Amino acid sequence: MTRTIFAALLLASACVPAWAEQAPAEPRAKNVILFIGDGMGISTITAARIYEAQKRGEPGEENRLSFETFPNVALVKTYNTNAQVPDSAGTATAIHSGRKTRIGVLGIGPEAVKGVCKDALEHPLPLLGEEVKARGLALGIVTTTRITHATPASVYARSADRDWESDTNIPADQQGQGCKDIALQLSEARFDVALGGGSAMFYGKKAGGRRGDAAADLAAAWAAKNGGVVVKTAAELAAAPMDKPVLGLFNPSHMGFMAERRPDSPEPTLTDMTAQAIARLAADPDGFYLMVEGGRIDHAHHAGQAGYALEETVEFARAVQWAIDHTDPAETLILVTADHSHVFTIAGYPRRGNDILGLVVAHEGSGEDGGDGITPVLAADGKPYTTLGYANGPGAVSGERPVPQTGLAARQQSLVPTGIETHGGEDVALFATGPGAERAHGVIEQNLVYSIIRKALGWED
Repeated sequence: MTRTIFAALLLASACVPAWAEQAPAEPRAKNVILFIGDGMGISTITAARIYEAQKRGEPGEENRLSFETFPNVALVKTYNTNAQVPDSAGTATAIHSGRKTRIGVLGIGPEAVKGVCKDALEHPLPLLGEEVKARGLALGIVTTTRITHATPASVYARSADRDWESDTNIPADQQGQGCKDIALQLSEARFDVALGGGSAMFYGKKAGGRRGDAAADLAAAWAAKNGGVVVKTAAELAAAPMDKPVLGLFNPSHMGFMAERRPDSPEPTLTDMTAQAIARLAADPDGFYLMVEGGRIDHAHHAGQAGYALEETVEFARAVQWAIDHTDPAETLILVTADHSHVFTIAGYPRRGNDILGLVVAHEGSGEDGGDGITPVLAADGKPYTTLGYANGPGAVSGERPVPQTGLAARQQSLVPTGIETHGGEDVALFATGPGAERAHGVIEQNLVYSIIRKALGWED
C-alpha cells in the first residue's frame, strides 16, 4: 500500500504543468528616473532627431535621439477629464497621482472645481513624491521652468489652480481658507534635490520676489529646517556638500533658452542639473525617484519658435544620455515621455537632408517648382514655405503672406491667429528601459504611467 501511494505521488509530481511551477521573481527597480519633455510630441521628436544630426553635418533622417534606442515604447492618451486637449497640470497630475483630473489643477481629483480652495481640500489625490519619501527613498526634482510650475509641482503639491505659485497669486476670496501656495508647499515638503528657476516665488519684495510679506524668505526657512543648502549658480551647485539636501533656484522665473545661452552663463544646463541630481541621490542605499523636465520645449512652441524648441529637445536628449551612461541598467528604470503635444507640423515634400529649419526644397527631378534640388518650392501664392509650421499661433498671416523666416530664431508661420500657439491633443510616446520597462507597450491611459513606476519599485502587484 505504501509503495502504491509513493508511486502515485511521483507520477503526480512528474505531471505538474510548467505554468504551475513557481515563476521567477520579476526584477525590481531600485531607482526610477522619469524624463518629461514638456510639449515633446511625436513631430517634435522627429524634427529634433533631424536637427541634432544636421548640426553634425549629417542628413539627419536616419539619426536617433538617445531615448529612441530604448526597447519598450507605448502611446499615451493625454486628455484631461474635462478637456480633449490637455494642459500640463492635469497631465502631470495623472502621472504622479494615478488619476486623471481637470485641466489646470494639481494633485486634486476631478470632483473639485478649479479655483475653489474648499474643493481642493476635500478632494486630495496621492502624490508620488510623498510616497517616495515615506518609503525611505531619496527624491529629486529637476526642471528648466520655475520649480513651482505645473509639471515639477505635480510631484509635491496640491492646488486648486496651477497658477497659485506664490501667495499673491491666490485670489482674495480664496485666501484664508487653508490652501497653501505652491512655493510654500515646496518649502514644507521633504525632498533631497530640487533644481530649477522661480526664485521670485520664494522671496518678498526686499529680495526682488513676489510674496506678500516683503521680508519673506522661504528658501532660508527650508534650509534651516532641513539642514539644506540653497544655491543660485552652477558653480554654487557644484560646490555644495554632497551629503546635504540642496535647493537650486537659478533664475527669478524660467531658466534661459539653450538657443540664447552664453558661454559664461551662470545657470547650469539641464544635463548639468541631471548629473548633479543623480550623483547626490545615488548615495541613498534605499534608492531614489527623480523627475527631470525639459520644460522650455513647451515655451518655445507656444512662441512659435520651432528652432528654440528643437534646441531644447536636443539638450533634453543629452540629459537622458547622461543618465543612461551613469546609472546601472539592472537597477534603474528610465522612462521618457511628454505630458502633451503641440500643433506642430512637418510638411511639404522636402528632399532628403533638407535643412529642417529652412525652406522646402524638393528632390531633383521631382516635378515640383524648381525641381533642381536647390530652388525652394513655391506655394500657390508664388512664395516659398518652410518645412516646419504650426496650425495656430503668433506667426499667423493676415493679408498677403510674406516670405517666411528661416533659421534657429525664426518664428514659423501658422494658420489660425492666436496669442500663443496651443497644445495638441494627439497621443504622445513613452520610451522605457530597465526593470519594469516591459510594461510600457500598446496604447495606454496617461495615469497608468504611475502604476508602471510603482510596480517597478515593487509597491504594486
